[in-house]
Amino acid sequence: MSPSPALAAGFSDPVHDAQRLFRAVLDAVSHPGRIVAVDGAPAGPGGISPATAAYLLALVDHDTPLWLAPEFDRPALREFVRFHCGAPIVTERADAAFAVLASGGADPFDGFAIGTDPYPDRSATLVIEVPTLGAGPARTWCGPGIDGTARVGVGGLSAEFWRAWASNHALFPCGVDVMFACGAQLLALPRGIVTED
Repeated sequence: MSPSPALAAGFSDPVHDAQRLFRAVLDAVSHPGRIVAVDGAPAGPGGISPATAAYLLALVDHDTPLWLAPEFDRPALREFVRFHCGAPIVTERADAAFAVLASGGADPFDGFAIGTDPYPDRSATLVIEVPTLGAGPARTWCGPGIDGTARVGVGGLSAEFWRAWASNHALFPCGVDVMFACGAQLLALPRGIVTED
């Protein structure tokens, strides 16, 4: 089955591009607060950034149900995910292994799987589209993967988001993980990270 003319392109070299992006994602997750460039990311369909498109292509597959916020739940993105990733798109947050959200959404963590004490890895990862990385209101981050502290700016996030993040962190080792995406850049915020003004 070949893609329709309207279907957004995936990686030009699926194996090597996916490996390269996976290394970039690992770099971001291993070093929270570090903005990682996703070189050669495909254009994002349905309003998502190239970084989010590349992230989905590298990490989402038929075993990882995906939830899309209403802003991104569009036919172009659904077709892109189904064709290139094979991932089921779910309607309930609780069923999702991954989710794509916009930065201004209400209750960003509400309803997503947070794992259990015996299986904290059975939690969701949220890819949150933001308008800027490295700019905007800065916060101090500390925790695993950060040498001391890091001052990190992420645009488009409200005070309510950071209050919800504090509640999410308090669930550790359970809780959701976050990957911020903007343009062709990613920034990881794992559940073990504490943030302060």
